[in-house]
Amino acid sequence: MKNIIIILGLFVWVAGHAQPVDAGQHWVGTWGTAPQLTEPRNLPPPPGLTSNTLRQVVHVSIGGKKLRVHFSNAFGNGPLALAAVRLAASAGGGAIKTETEKVLTFSGQPSVTIPAGETILSDAFDFNLAPLSDVAVTIYFHETPEDVTGHPGSRTTSFLDTNNAVSAADLPTAVRTQHWYVLAGIDVLAADSAAAVVTLGDSITDGRGSETDKNNRWPDGLANRLQANTGTQRVAVLNEGIGGNAVLRGGLGPTALVRFDRDVPGQASTRWLIVLEGVNDIGGSRGTNSTVAQDLIAAYQKFIDQAHAKNIRVYGATIMPFGGSQYGSPAHETARLAVNDWIRTGGKFDAVIDFDAALRDPQNPSRLLPAADSGDHLHPSVKGHQMMADCVDLKLFEN
Repeated sequence: MKNIIIILGLFVWVAGHAQPVDAGQHWVGTWGTAPQLTEPRNLPPPPGLTSNTLRQVVHVSIGGKKLRVHFSNAFGNGPLALAAVRLAASAGGGAIKTETEKVLTFSGQPSVTIPAGETILSDAFDFNLAPLSDVAVTIYFHETPEDVTGHPGSRTTSFLDTNNAVSAADLPTAVRTQHWYVLAGIDVLAADSAAAVVTLGDSITDGRGSETDKNNRWPDGLANRLQANTGTQRVAVLNEGIGGNAVLRGGLGPTALVRFDRDVPGQASTRWLIVLEGVNDIGGSRGTNSTVAQDLIAAYQKFIDQAHAKNIRVYGATIMPFGGSQYGSPAHETARLAVNDWIRTGGKFDAVIDFDAALRDPQNPSRLLPAADSGDHLHPSVKGHQMMADCVDLKLFEN
C-alpha cells in the first residue's frame, strides 16, 4: 500500500507539471481499467511478454485531438522494459489502420523502463480520436517481471506475437488472450467542461455476462447514451470494476477501500462516481449475526466523504438480487435489503441509481428478472446490462 500511495503522488506531479496544457483545457480519462496482480491462471500465455509484441484493443468514450497513455508496473516484482510502443485506430481483430499509427515517447525517448511498483504516462501526442471508437495499443517488450500487472476481465481479445511486430498491419498468427496487461488508461485533452464518471464495482461492472469484443457492459451502454444526448457528450466513462472484488476484505485485486484513491480521484478529471459494490462481501459473509451490512454502510460513507473532499459527486447504486445463486440465503438477503434501504433513504449519496428496482423480478423480488439473468442468478445478461444502462438518469451528468 505504501508503494501505491507514493506512485499516486508521482503520477499527479507528472500529470500536473511535465505536461502543461492551454487555458480552457484539461486532461480527462476517456478509457481506463483497474490494474491488479494477475493471478497465475490469467498470466500471459506462451510465448509470454519478454522480447515479444502485445497488441491490445480498447474502446474509448469521449474523443479529442491529443492523447496520453498510462502504463503500469504497480504489482511487478522487477523492472518492466517497453522497447517500443505504438497507438493506432483499430481495423478489427488484430489489425490496425497503419496510416493513423503514432509512435509513443517517454520524456522524449522511444523506450522506457518502469521500475517495480510504479506507473507512468507517455508524452502527449496528436491523434484524431473519435468518440466511442476502438484504438489498438501495441507494445514490444524487452525485460518483464515474473509478477505481471494487468486486468484479467478485459472481455476483449488481445494479440501476442513473437519478436518485434510493433508496427505490423495485422497479426494473423498471434496467440489470442482475453486479458489486458500493463495498459492502464488513456487520457484526452478536452475543454474544461468535459469530465469523467467513474464506475467503481466488481464483476458486474467489469462486464460479467456481457459479450467478448462487443463492448456491451453496462458502463459501455451508459457511455453510448451519454454520447447520444446533446447535454452530456463531454462526459467520459471510466470502468473501474474488478471481477471478484470486495469492498472490505478478501476477494480479487485490491479491495475497494484500498484502491479508492487510485481509481477514483486518481483518474483524470473525475467529477462523478457511481458505487456498485458489496455483493461479494455479502455473499462471503457467514452467520446470521454478521455485521457486513453495517460495515458496508460505513465504507460507503468513507467513499462519500473522500469523494466530496475532491468535489466529486457520489451516486449510490442499489445491489441487485442474487436469489438462486451461490450467494443466495436468508441472511444474505437480509443484509442486501438493509444496505439497499440505507442507500435509498440514508440521504448521504448525492443521488440513487436503483438497479435493484430496474432488474428484480416483481413476482419474486429476491431474484433477477429472467430476461436480465445471465443464467447464474447473480450476473446480468446482455439485456440486463443494457437495462442497467437505460435506467441511469442522464440529468445526473448535465452540470
